[in-house]
Amino acid sequence: MDSILIKNISFLVTMDDKGRELKDCDIYIEGPEIKKIGKNIRLKAKKVIDAKNCIVMPGMVNTHHHLYQTLTRNLPAVQDAKLFDWLVYLYDIWKYVDEDAIYISAMTGLGELLLTGCTTSSDHLYLFPAKGSDRFIDAEIEAAKEIGIRFTATRGSMSRGRSNGGLPPDEVVQKEDFILKDCQRIISKYHDRNKFAMTNIAMAPCSPFSVTTELLKLTAEMAEKMDVRMHTHLAETADEDEYCKKVYKMRPLEYMESVGWLENGRSWFAHSVFINEKEADKMAKTKTAVAHCPCSNLRLGSGIAPIRMFLDKGVPVGLGVDGSASNDSSNMLAEARQAMLVSRVKSGVSSMSAREALKLATKGGAETLGRNDIGTIEVGKAADLAIFDINKLDYAGSISDPIASLLFCGTSQRTKYTIVNGKILVEDGMLKNIDELELKRKADKVAVKLYKKAGLR
Repeated sequence: MDSILIKNISFLVTMDDKGRELKDCDIYIEGPEIKKIGKNIRLKAKKVIDAKNCIVMPGMVNTHHHLYQTLTRNLPAVQDAKLFDWLVYLYDIWKYVDEDAIYISAMTGLGELLLTGCTTSSDHLYLFPAKGSDRFIDAEIEAAKEIGIRFTATRGSMSRGRSNGGLPPDEVVQKEDFILKDCQRIISKYHDRNKFAMTNIAMAPCSPFSVTTELLKLTAEMAEKMDVRMHTHLAETADEDEYCKKVYKMRPLEYMESVGWLENGRSWFAHSVFINEKEADKMAKTKTAVAHCPCSNLRLGSGIAPIRMFLDKGVPVGLGVDGSASNDSSNMLAEARQAMLVSRVKSGVSSMSAREALKLATKGGAETLGRNDIGTIEVGKAADLAIFDINKLDYAGSISDPIASLLFCGTSQRTKYTIVNGKILVEDGMLKNIDELELKRKADKVAVKLYKKAGLR
């Protein structure tokens, strides 16, 4: 069995319930599990990592992404567009994605996440063109397995096209019965309920303005029957708020409650910018979680989610980098920094400390995805770790609080090592088993092919 000894750790952030922070200690890993934490561990290991001048923290957990969007980053036409306009433009490009594009974009985004200390990622894939999309989720899962990251694939869907008052083109919407049948297939084939599972599945209709009420109700019923979680976008923009009031005569959260989504603590909602105190109380009571995506919310001018209010009321909150066409990167450490800063604008300078932001990125993300085997560094937990080297010029003068320096200082968010399930996937700041430049070349080639199909170049 593979084993790793991480020795001479200068600063260890456990994120456990006691909030322990240790100095000058070691971690011993055997297989996928953390076996021992302490000083001067005298166990032999196949791999020894010297973590002197390093911070070791739990691997971060990304709770919301759209990996396929890594191929459409930074497009000039929507650099300054708000959400609805942004979507309308990009849907007419995204409708041309194929299985190869899904696979390469997943490898690209997941590689970026690993490089910045993320060890578990979810992805919300809701775009399924009429032809050639049968294996889109399968392709994502294959990419995640190849690159080695822990992965929650959410089988997204859209069932209300433009001809029926929705935003997406009719070419990328599907019928309810087909969607549910494919959800059942994917859950049965891939969803692993065991400890340290590398692949989980959730059901994820896209949003209140792109699916039918019937699909939302049927999703809640199937999720209960098959014991899986549910995910969707909710309360992201003022436009969405107005849409729900006009079409459903309800606010977004009230609408989701009416279709059975606020029961049994199965749901997590991306964004949740336009949520009031009464609604937050209901979310806390039902353990309905939030995927906070600050970079995307700022990029699209959507607003700032009331995270301090959520935390004070006991709403589970994790972080999400969101789609790479609205961020425009898959950088988890940068997302944690942004969460810290944007909360201070929303709720005051004392509303979010560096440690609270890191907790959202780790333990909070694990709770949001319904997992108790990741998100902290404890004996018996998964060996998912991010190791950051702070022995660099850009951290000079920050030694009074090295842990907070991860968010306050630094010019690069790359780890020195990223370990997932006891396997080293990033070593000396580079993906260990993937040629990064070759992956970029492939991604650029697929992106150009997609642009040409859409008539952009």
